[in-house]
Order: sequence, then structure tokens, then C-alpha cells
Amino acid sequence: MLPVLASFVEELRRSGLPVSLTEHLDAAAALGQVPLDDREVFKGALAATLVKDSSHLPVFDTVFDVWFSLAGVDDHDPAVEDDDGTLAELLERALAEGGDELLQELARRAVRRHAGLERGGRMGLSYHHYRTLRHLDLEGTVGRLVEQAGSRAGGEWEPLQERLHREELERRGERLRREIDAELRRRLVADRGAAEVARALRRPLPEDVDFMHATRDELAQLRRSLQPLARRLAVRLARKRRHRRGALDFRATVRRSLGSGGVPAEPLFRHRRPAKPEIFVVADISGSVAAFARFTLALVHAISSQFSRVRSFVFIDGLDEVTRFFSGEDEVDVAIRRVNTEADVVWAEGHSDYGMALEAFWDRFGHEVSGRSTVLVLGDARTNYHEPQSWVLRELGHRARHLYWLNPEPSAYWDSGDSVMSDYGIHCDGVYECRNLRQLERFVERLAA
Repeated sequence: MLPVLASFVEELRRSGLPVSLTEHLDAAAALGQVPLDDREVFKGALAATLVKDSSHLPVFDTVFDVWFSLAGVDDHDPAVEDDDGTLAELLERALAEGGDELLQELARRAVRRHAGLERGGRMGLSYHHYRTLRHLDLEGTVGRLVEQAGSRAGGEWEPLQERLHREELERRGERLRREIDAELRRRLVADRGAAEVARALRRPLPEDVDFMHATRDELAQLRRSLQPLARRLAVRLARKRRHRRGALDFRATVRRSLGSGGVPAEPLFRHRRPAKPEIFVVADISGSVAAFARFTLALVHAISSQFSRVRSFVFIDGLDEVTRFFSGEDEVDVAIRRVNTEADVVWAEGHSDYGMALEAFWDRFGHEVSGRSTVLVLGDARTNYHEPQSWVLRELGHRARHLYWLNPEPSAYWDSGDSVMSDYGIHCDGVYECRNLRQLERFVERLAA
């Protein structure tokens, strides 16, 4: 078991989970205290010792289901091929009774007949899952079973009873889907090995998902991860400020040491009172960079207590201040929705025009930027071939304490096509690739330092 555990931990690390040597040893010790033939207890022991962040559990579950897919499974495969009629009867019985063994047996037989798995063939789990369910007609069977139950009940079948019965059948159908996935993984692992299947199914952690290419489900997971991240950042930044020491106070140190003849000397330091930065966020919310801007705005406002003031501006080819949407709003998501629906950011064609937006910011708000201000510009610097007006960045750089640019595109794409990142970047204190929550977190720590 220890070699298997070691390879499992390595795959978790390759998937992005931060598993230390100590946690690996803790997992090995925990397995000595639990029954290894109880799959759920076994899985729970590994999760408790190896996973520190609840948002990492889906990745852990996927790797576990692959790595231990063959454990305790009877590999007997009957030579007799089921026909569609036999499987349809078995499906009705499995949904009606709902027993785990019956659902597992149905999943094995359905995958064998309909999944289209071939030795050395394609690794698309979702493709084989779809093929299997398409032939089973799960939704149609649920509907027929509900109708049959209603007919047996006669006139006494109430709408509430029908709904509860349907929901129970649908829950059993969902369990069947999970069993089909488990059977597909088992067969793929038996054919290709756990390492190859795990590599094919590997998905990024929420904090490593690319803002600009995230799916709907990944964006939902990112939103769920944002508030815990904001709380951790706020606590971490506040702690850094509390424990930051000032310069050595030589006189106080000498006075303190006189009482002990100068030995030992305990150094004393002056207390620093670092000023919290004032933040101006200027964000492009057009097209594919919109998700990046939303998450950055939400994170900055969620930890606004670490700044003396946060003012937010959004633009496409026009610019609008949206600070008002966040004032007094506890739910940042609500404020972000108002930004998307109420901000006045389209003044002409509705395509990104950085030059026009930057000039508008300078004309209307540039005089409010001071030596206490940090200006943060969010966008891909793609101007649609309009005039970039990079002089605005030069003037802002002279007035502000710091000027940073966050770009959600890979740095290899900068200055290609209509990107003028270098024209803007020479006036900034720093230009950062910021494609995911992990990079955004690192930058925010720097911003509030």
C-alpha cells in the first residue's frame, strides 16, 4: 500500500495540490488506523490528511477515483452479451428498487454493451458516458415509471406525491450516472494504467483556472473561491502590518540595557505607522477580459479594509466611475452585476478604445491622483488600432505613488497584433501577467505591502 500511496501523492502534486512530506507521512500513519476494505473511510482518511482547502476536493476526488478504481472490484466480465431489452428491464428494476448492487451491475453491463470502449482507443470519458446513457434512455424510463405509479394509485395520486416520486427516481438516476463513470474509469485504468488516465482527466485547481478561457462551471467555482481567498488575504495583510518593525531605536536600546550593565542588550525598534494605500482601479470590461476585470474588482473591494480608499472605474470606449455600486453593499456579486448592467461605458462603437478611456480618466479624475495613490490598470492593452494616448500613463506615473498594469493575456502575446503593452508598460512601475486567482493573489499581497 505504501508505494501506491506514494504514487497517489505524486499525482496530487502534479495536479497542483500542495502536499508536504509531513502530510504524506500523516496519511501513511492514518491508513494504519482505518479498515482498508471500507472505501469511504479509506478515502476520508486520505482527504483529512492530504487536503487543506475545500476547493481542492473535486481534484482530490478525481485522482482518488482513478488511482483506486480497481480496489475491491470484482473484475468478472460475463461472456454473454446483453441485448437492449434485457438492459431496459434491468434499468426499470434498478430505478424502482434503488439498491447499490443493482445499480452497479447495470452500470457494468451497460458500459460493456454501449460505451464503445476499445483497447488503446480514445480516452474521452464524457464521450463514452454520453454513448452509454443515450442507449439507456434514462429520462424516458423515469417518466414511464412515474406514469405507472400514477396509474396504480388511480385517482388518489396527488401532485406532491408525483413530484416526490419523480425526485426519488431522478436521485437514483444520478447515482447510476456516477456508477457509469466509475465503471468507465475502472475499465480505462485496467487498459491504460492509472497514471495515464489521471493525466487525461487532470483539471486545474480553481486558483489556476485561466480567467479568459474558463467554462461556466469553472467560473462558478471561481466565484465560490473568491470570498475565502479575500478573507485569507485580509487576515494575512493585517498581520503583516501589525508585525512590521521600524528602524532600530538606539537610545531606547541603550537605556534599557543600563539596568543589566549592558548585557544582554535587547534591541528596541521604533513603531512604524504605515499608511494604507489609496487605490484607483481602472478596468477594461469588454469581451474576453471582462471575467478578469470582474474578479479583480471583486477581490480588491472584498479586502478594501486594507486600503484607505478604493475607487473603481470601468471602460470600453467610454469610462464611468462605479465606486457607488460598492458603497454599503455587503454582497460584492450584487455590485458586480450592477457594474455590468448600469455602467455608462459605451460612448461610440462599443469596442475597446484605451486611448479615449484613458484621456477621459485624466480629464475628469487625473487631478485627484496624488502621491498617496496607487493606480491599477486592468486590461489586455489591445486598442483596436486606435491611438493609445500613452502620455496619460506617463502623467499618471509622475503623480501617483505607484502605477501598475495587470494583463490577463500570456506575456508571449503582448505586443502582437493591436496590443501596445510595451508603449504603456514603460510608464508603469510594474506590468504583471495575471491570468488566474493564484497570480492575482500574489499581486494583491504586493499591492498592499
